[in-house]
Amino acid sequence: MAMESPIRNLIGKGTVIKGDIESSGDIRVDGHLIGSLKSNGKIVVGQTGIIDGDLTCKQAEISGMVKGVLKCEELTSLKATSKVEIDMMTKQLFIEVGAVFTGKCQMSQPTTVQQQNK
Repeated sequence: MAMESPIRNLIGKGTVIKGDIESSGDIRVDGHLIGSLKSNGKIVVGQTGIIDGDLTCKQAEISGMVKGVLKCEELTSLKATSKVEIDMMTKQLFIEVGAVFTGKCQMSQPTTVQQQNK
């Protein structure tokens, strides 16, 4: 049995990337991304992080700025320093006092095969 070792990636403060990014592991953004970001793991947007584009991930923790569409399979956490303008689809949502959230949120449980067959 192979052990999973999560891949960790970092876009550092002062870095600007224009384009789409896909990652099989966790990724942290402290710089500026203009484009979409897809991760099979967790996306962390630090306090200095800015994303202008769509996010798709398993978990999201946002402390910086995000504009776009967020699709999160599990938990989305908006920290007190976050400023987001997003249309969000997530299973669970946690918003700290001080967070600024503009947009729409759709929350749902994952659909199982049995539910689909009914």
